[in-house]
Amino acid sequence: MIARLCALIEAAEQPPTLPVLAREAGLSPAHLQRVFKSAIGVTPRAYAAAHRASMVRTKLSEGSGVTAAMYDAGFNSSGRFYEAAPAILGMTASSYRSGAAGENIRFALGRCSLGEILVACTDRGICAILLGDEPEPLVADLRRRFAKATIAEADDALNELLRGAIALVDQPTAAVNLPLDVRGTVFQQRVWQALRNIVPGATKSYGEIAREIGAPGSVRAVAAACAANLLAVAVPCHRAVRQNGGLAGYRWGIARKHDLLAREKDR
Repeated sequence: MIARLCALIEAAEQPPTLPVLAREAGLSPAHLQRVFKSAIGVTPRAYAAAHRASMVRTKLSEGSGVTAAMYDAGFNSSGRFYEAAPAILGMTASSYRSGAAGENIRFALGRCSLGEILVACTDRGICAILLGDEPEPLVADLRRRFAKATIAEADDALNELLRGAIALVDQPTAAVNLPLDVRGTVFQQRVWQALRNIVPGATKSYGEIAREIGAPGSVRAVAAACAANLLAVAVPCHRAVRQNGGLAGYRWGIARKHDLLAREKDR
């Protein structure tokens, strides 16, 4: 039934309302909302928004014009589309269509107690905090992740943000507020927000996080969202652990995950 509703949402020119979907399912709107969110991890409205965003990205990547992509994705108002475009694409529609040629990313390198650290920033905020043993692989990873953007090493302009990121690593309980440019799917952002709600020194299992965001059957998807996180420590995926408390994979190394958790518990 949920698969049928998802297909209905995807085929509709305009996102069906919750009452329309409820009538199709033979359920009350409130009951459908709960069942859909439990199965998919997001509400029907959020699913429709994510599908629309995916349609826009696909059409632009295929070479469609901005106007065609807008209407193909179900936007009937150019004003609403251009207002939503930065959130959907992380940049303007024209910039996305041209391969992110207008997207400028600056980065700075430094050292923290866990090794090398790279901080990358767009005009909206920090889009990546990467950790590693050597600086060159971090720069290569950044270029791979943002392959079509213009990427350059910054001068002293990013020093304050770099110091803030280092402080997050070295003093995990310090009140450090960094402007973040968080990019991900609706589901990923729900997971990342749940991670940010975990207090320093505490951990939660992937299953607990899945239940917290209303998607108890999405444990593997939660783990995948943690693995996709590019904002080390700022989005604290190191606080996600196995059901038995064991340390699962960490893109910057299990040793760093262990050290981060140990220092948080000691503060």
